[in-house]
Amino acid sequence: ITGAASLNAKLNGKMALRTIVYFLSTSLVSSLIGLILVLAIHPGSSETKELLGAGSTKQRNLDLVDNFLDLGRNLIPNNVFQASMETAITRYTEEVTGNSTIITGKTLDYRSGTNTLGIIFFCLTFGTVLGSVGPSGKPLVNLFSIIDQVIMKMVYMVMWVSPIGIASVIAAKILGVADLALVMSQLGLFMVTVCSGVFFYQFVVLQLIYFMIVRKNPYKFWWGLFQSWMTAFATASTAAALPISFRCMKENNRVDPRISKFVLPIGATINMDGTALFVTVASIFIAQMNNIPLNAGAYATVVLTSTAASIAAASIPSAALVLMLLVLTAIDAPYQDVSLLWAIDWFLDRCRTTNNMLGDCYGAAIVESLSRKELEIMDKLADTNDVEIGNLENQEKKDLGVDNVATDL
Repeated sequence: ITGAASLNAKLNGKMALRTIVYFLSTSLVSSLIGLILVLAIHPGSSETKELLGAGSTKQRNLDLVDNFLDLGRNLIPNNVFQASMETAITRYTEEVTGNSTIITGKTLDYRSGTNTLGIIFFCLTFGTVLGSVGPSGKPLVNLFSIIDQVIMKMVYMVMWVSPIGIASVIAAKILGVADLALVMSQLGLFMVTVCSGVFFYQFVVLQLIYFMIVRKNPYKFWWGLFQSWMTAFATASTAAALPISFRCMKENNRVDPRISKFVLPIGATINMDGTALFVTVASIFIAQMNNIPLNAGAYATVVLTSTAASIAAASIPSAALVLMLLVLTAIDAPYQDVSLLWAIDWFLDRCRTTNNMLGDCYGAAIVESLSRKELEIMDKLADTNDVEIGNLENQEKKDLGVDNVATDL
């Protein structure tokens, strides 16, 4: 709210357009990187399928159109308080006839879980309108600013124990794998493919984009985000790392808080670069295991569907495995084999979440660089308004003084 309130409505529109174009472009690039690597390395083979056995994922009726409709419903929630506890989804009424399942109807329902997208959209809209009110809305803006400062103070306190928490979470996940050596031997090449794409995107692609537009040292920028990077890795959630990202962007990388508070929340809900890459690699990997030949049209379908599905992904752990069903259905690959990836997804999910988080932060820095002229104009307007308000207050004091003299007389 404070970030949107500090920007005028016209600038908010320009920033939103730049942000969305950046997110869509980078997600598509990430999917293409995943496609190139999975074709070059070719981690899937029939021998791997024989060792792993058949998958056990149950069929789930998913429709990409319904996913985007749910995205729209969650964008504008009926009740903001309900959005803090429940998320709108489409549920299917099914009828089993023989060996096939037929969808007989669809209903709108709610599942437990925060509707992050709806809350962020409401806050951005509320902040934009609040900023357009002018001086009369200043006390409310100050109230939200103080609340923001209090929450950030609480985050600083939590960060003192975060190394212990991060180490504990990672250790618990490693110990939870039944036979780590067997899993690594069977799916090691797949993990190498995904991690290669993730880190190539992080340390080469993002750095080049940042350097070409911002003209600063990109690796120094990455180092300033290391604490946020570790938090995203430990929690496997971009949304959970948001408070740390805000602090790192402001204190370490000196990005304008007005920009970071506008771009990062949007990115946490719709920018899933790592998810797009993972879904592309995993879908083609499953097709390779089952010896399913794919042509150029099928590869294009995988890339575009993965990019579109990543936008509709929730910023929660392992959301990509559900989205894979959409892509596998599009290329007629067996969806049951998704369960074969559960044993290693705890690690890959954390790697791709760091991609998502870094994509948001680099996007904020790029949008700030592209919006520098508008920000300078806004700063001048703000200084002018402050002078006018100060003059009005002085005039009111003078008038009050004259009235008091007249009253005394």
